[in-house]
Amino acid sequence: MKKNHLIMLSLALVLLCLAACTAGPNTVKGTPSPSDMEISGFLMGLWHGIISPVTFVISLFTDKISLYEVHNNGGWYDFGFVLGAGILFGGGSRASRR
Repeated sequence: MKKNHLIMLSLALVLLCLAACTAGPNTVKGTPSPSDMEISGFLMGLWHGIISPVTFVISLFTDKISLYEVHNNGGWYDFGFVLGAGILFGGGSRASRR
């Protein structure tokens, strides 16, 4: 039982360290992109979350593609992005069943 507590404490410490490395505030939130004059919302966040693995690989080879749209409406785009990534990777459905 003590081993489980040590593992959970270690995991919590690692997660805390990773959370400390998060990005700062998005200063262009709510401003339209100069190229298309639109602000990305929930649906674009959902789509970007779903295609994030492909976008990540492409972004390694070109500077014209980024993983995250900075010209977004804030929380709804973020929620869509996380939900889209969760849909792609199975969310909670991949948890082990007893």
